[in-house]
Amino acid sequence: MEYINYLLLALIVFFIVKRFIPTIGITNISTAELKNQLNDKSKQFVDVRTPGEFKGNHIKEFKNIPLNTLVQKAEKQLSKDEEVVVICASGMRSQKASKLLKNAGFTNVTNVKGGMNAWR
Repeated sequence: MEYINYLLLALIVFFIVKRFIPTIGITNISTAELKNQLNDKSKQFVDVRTPGEFKGNHIKEFKNIPLNTLVQKAEKQLSKDEEVVVICASGMRSQKASKLLKNAGFTNVTNVKGGMNAWR
């Protein structure tokens, strides 16, 4: 019985740690670093917020591909040969989107920490 308790505790700790540790192969940048990259035509900029959020305020270089449609649209609208820079409102959805892109075979993925909330 004690063994099961330790196993359960280990699993809980594993899932908590996995949730907050950055995924290998995903770069995280600040909004200040993003400002220096916006003119780079070799990068693809993706905003994964909802269309309503995007319409309310967005960075002009970003195209809107909502998180719930990203997996279906990424193959058609994005190139796996170019870096993909992902943003959302706070950085949580873009982190999830970055992991989805990485799992879909995109090798150069960058997440914007703090998202639009940190953009000034």
